[in-house]
Amino acid sequence: MSARDDILGNIRRSLGVNGTETIRRQMVEDRLERSPRGVIPQRGQVSGEERIALFKTMVETSLATVTEVASASEVPQSIALFLRNHNLPATLRMGDDPRLKTMPWQDTTLDIAHGPSEGRDLNAVSHAFGGIAESGTLAMVSSADNPSTLNFLPDNHIIVVSAKDIASDYESVWNRVRFAYGKGSMPRTVNWITGPSRSGDIEQTLLLGAHGPRRLHVVVVRE
Repeated sequence: MSARDDILGNIRRSLGVNGTETIRRQMVEDRLERSPRGVIPQRGQVSGEERIALFKTMVETSLATVTEVASASEVPQSIALFLRNHNLPATLRMGDDPRLKTMPWQDTTLDIAHGPSEGRDLNAVSHAFGGIAESGTLAMVSSADNPSTLNFLPDNHIIVVSAKDIASDYESVWNRVRFAYGKGSMPRTVNWITGPSRSGDIEQTLLLGAHGPRRLHVVVVRE
């Protein structure tokens, strides 16, 4: 018996079940099939410019920074300016996301590296699957296009998100993930990123970069 079997067996014994009950299995299958929506806060239930404005406000509330560009072609110069303004090296790691790869990085002096991070990168850029206005959160879907290591290992993480992909709430983005991938082939990981990594465990003193990037910068693309 594996450790997993031992843990699940203890849970079943505490519940007085054995895992083969038909009605219990039907309840689980029904919930997975229906994907019922959770409680949706009213704050994010806005649209258009108001939704984008709320998203930007919540991003800044979470101690991240945010900027807007009119089109994807302006993203490289915007990122280069961000790195220069923060006295950071002109290096950048990214995955194989086609939206990022087609941007005119050659118009900058940035040294671009590709693939997952091994922990030696100061700066990384990823493209978000979507954004959530109610909390200023970015939805990151794991794949070779946007490796999850870029979300956690570099000191400075830059996330590009299309304005059209900013939704009001988490449930709306989950629906888009299910539609894009299908329930039988969901991505291995969906990371929700709200601001830079932080911890207040020690004497309730806020420390940035505790378990990941100490700086998060969001670029909203209007096009």
